Amino acid sequence: MATLATPSLLDAGTHAARWIADYCSQQFKGDVLCAQHDDPAWTAMFEELAAVAGDDLGHARERAQRHAEDIGTGFRIIGESEERPWPVSPVPLLIGSAEWQGIAAGIEQRAELMETILADLYGDAKLVERGLIPAALVGGSPFFLRPMAGLVPPGGYQLHFIAVDLGRGPTGEWRVLADHLRAPAGAGYALENRLAVSRTLGGLQSRLNVERHAPFFAAFRDGLAAMCRRVEPRIGLLTPGRFSPSYTEQAHLARYLGLLLVEGADLAVLEDKLYVRTIGGLKRVDALWRRTDPRMLDPLAFDSHSKIGVPGLVDAMAAGEVVISNAPGVGVLESPAFGAFLPQLAMRLTGRDLLLPNIATWWCGQDTERAHVIEDFDSMLIGPAFGVAPLGLPGGVPLPGGEITGAARDALLADLARRPQDYVGQEIVRLSTMPVVADAALVARPFTLRVFAARGADGAWTVMPGGFARIGEHPDPRASVMGEGSWSADVVVHGAAEVDPVSLLPATDSVHVRRNPGTLPSRVADNFFWLGRYLERGEALLNVIRVMLGNSIDADAGAALGPQTVGRLVGLIVAGGGAPHPASLRRADLAAFTRTAMEAEERWHSVRTINRLARGIGQGSRDRLSSDMVRLLDAPFPTRGGMLDRAGSLQRRYAALSGLSAEHMGRTAAWRFHDLGRRVERALAVTRALRAFGMPQGSADDLSTLLDLADSQISYRQRYLTGIARIPVVDLIALDPGNPRSLAFQIDHICEHLRALPVLEDDGMNEPQQALAARLVATVSTATAASLDEEVLGDLERGLFTLSDAVARRYFLQGAEPLRAAGMTLA
Repeated sequence: MATLATPSLLDAGTHAARWIADYCSQQFKGDVLCAQHDDPAWTAMFEELAAVAGDDLGHARERAQRHAEDIGTGFRIIGESEERPWPVSPVPLLIGSAEWQGIAAGIEQRAELMETILADLYGDAKLVERGLIPAALVGGSPFFLRPMAGLVPPGGYQLHFIAVDLGRGPTGEWRVLADHLRAPAGAGYALENRLAVSRTLGGLQSRLNVERHAPFFAAFRDGLAAMCRRVEPRIGLLTPGRFSPSYTEQAHLARYLGLLLVEGADLAVLEDKLYVRTIGGLKRVDALWRRTDPRMLDPLAFDSHSKIGVPGLVDAMAAGEVVISNAPGVGVLESPAFGAFLPQLAMRLTGRDLLLPNIATWWCGQDTERAHVIEDFDSMLIGPAFGVAPLGLPGGVPLPGGEITGAARDALLADLARRPQDYVGQEIVRLSTMPVVADAALVARPFTLRVFAARGADGAWTVMPGGFARIGEHPDPRASVMGEGSWSADVVVHGAAEVDPVSLLPATDSVHVRRNPGTLPSRVADNFFWLGRYLERGEALLNVIRVMLGNSIDADAGAALGPQTVGRLVGLIVAGGGAPHPASLRRADLAAFTRTAMEAEERWHSVRTINRLARGIGQGSRDRLSSDMVRLLDAPFPTRGGMLDRAGSLQRRYAALSGLSAEHMGRTAAWRFHDLGRRVERALAVTRALRAFGMPQGSADDLSTLLDLADSQISYRQRYLTGIARIPVVDLIALDPGNPRSLAFQIDHICEHLRALPVLEDDGMNEPQQALAARLVATVSTATAASLDEEVLGDLERGLFTLSDAVARRYFLQGAEPLRAAGMTLA
């Protein structure tokens, strides 16, 4: 018989003390917890963990991961099409404020040193002239961009935002492992880690006086704005697109910072000014925080094959009309080979040693250093000098020399003799460990720390208090073995001083109230329009499949439909490209036919295919969609139960998506395009159904099927008690403006949306898309059920396609032609 637990077993302090004692009894050398096991901060953290998870550390890990997934955090491995959930540990890394001050000072010194070096390399090049930097180290780097030579960036700074990877040695010293300057990633993950851990350990903030991230992000945003020429600048975050490994992080940062998330195709340069293509014309962009490869940034200046860049962007930068963070070309200092020269450069340029030393590095482009690397080959880490894979290291990943054997060793040494400048030797770094939850227990794993620094409005550097820790999958403490790690952890900087509850949100009385939601890029409008169309198209196809499953194939569903009605249903699916025509209308052939229309993955425009297209749009619109909507779009295709069960599951999902868009999306221009796409696609589906089932030769089965496809059976039965007749059915589904599934209802809403969307001229005349919608309204409003024959319905269908094309031409601006149209360029 169960007994009540003793009070000590329910005490969070008891659990915390036991966890720490059990963990440190294993004598982990250099572990951050065991070196400070009597620090009350660690005890407080584990007490908070025990308060929410009891004695179950596995539950704590699941809870933190669930919070991360609720936030929408994810990432993609290069080469994979599916996103993975961002792995966050429930145990943060704790760093005292005194220790953090030393780290921050080292990061600030490093950032200033790199700014000085970059200004020289792209300016007078005195450091190369004096022999302090070998010319081959600069000219041989693929990240030195010659078109940037002599160009002074707007504001005068090359660097605005950097990331630095640090390793903590077993004795507690911190050293720099790598610099990230081209497109530093991870600040959004640090923010999301903080959100997930804060939700898991709610009381930690007040108990430890945890320093906040908001002042750092505010300083960065203000710093970019201060370098722009306009008082209220428009700032964009330039992303390579949804297939970028860190796209979800970029979307989260854009939403958090209030930046416009843009791709290269969204932007255009006219007369040395940068514009974003919007539904209201071209609007100025004053600054870009780029997350793209700088070589892809401008096909006229760098790689001419780039399809994601903006032609003329460097000219706009040179004219001082757009700030680019960071400036193209700064990646030349990311090269591991530069680590061999930074200590000497720091002393020559600042008069001080590096506060955060580099790992010892020898560039093989120098005779003495190359000889040293070859002599100590087995005790060194051998890596590419410029971050690009040389012939001797085809994987491009640094490897311990002692582990390179046989033919691979011979090939590397041979290539090192041919092209020594492509290689570096580095000391093998051993890392400290920290506690991680694995199999419901605390285990020690090595970690690295990524720290971020940003330039504020006064030009000074601000260091994010924390960053995020990467945690290795295996106990091996060598940094080269750890690689990218398999888990991440929040980094908590704490101290005795109370922390002001700073938020990135401005004071409530300092913001001018407005109801205009802001700029809507044309690409986003295009995405929302087609998201609406795909969701409606998938639902329409599923309706046809469900009618066939419920009335023609399922033996328990009652009387089967007549062969002519079934043939017309088949024709709707075949005409839409959902499946090839079945060999016959026998039950087995129809079952295979509907299975193809619902589940085919290739060749056919099945429900699964349509869902995949909608999901792709959702993944590219994370900055504007709710997490619930993204979660529904990302949900896997159902596989359990029979076909009718799976169809029902999908139908409920479509209904949930429709409800979210109808009840939870603000009535912004983005929502109008989404609903416009739905209305266009639904109008097309209704028109086709009317042509197939609503003609004078139609049978009772045809009319009943038409009511099913239009979800109007109940409405009809409530209105007409005498049975099914063609004229009232057609009137209800085609012409009744009060029926939300009718053709008239769709066209009225299409016209309403187009009247509300922006126009380019102020002459009061209809634009082409508005005129086409008005023509459709006139046709439907003057028609009668008896007059709706195939010819009229065919004209309406063609008119809807023409209207869709007109909407695309007007609002989804692509290519150079729209840039020359009258009225397109705005402020």
